[in-house]
Amino acid sequence: YEKVFETCDLIAGPVSPTPAFKIGEKTADPLQMYLTDIYTVAINLVGIPGISVPCGASPSGLPIGLQLLGRPFDEPTILRAAYAVEQAQESDTGN
Repeated sequence: YEKVFETCDLIAGPVSPTPAFKIGEKTADPLQMYLTDIYTVAINLVGIPGISVPCGASPSGLPIGLQLLGRPFDEPTILRAAYAVEQAQESDTGN
């Protein structure tokens, strides 16, 4: 991550490998539930700030999340970017 942040301010990526699932849908399969968190585990281990914001919906209407990761102690940058994403979503939906 240090190497990447030498040339960029943020890393943007998915929050999970699939769109959200309905409540209780995957409780019978703990491995599937674990795998939905796979993209968020590394930032906790590395200790960099991150935020998740909604960025759309699946064809079935379930939310899709965008994860923004920033340099250590650079929360202002990710908060500004998250706000910009949210404003863009509102302008797209007319809200």
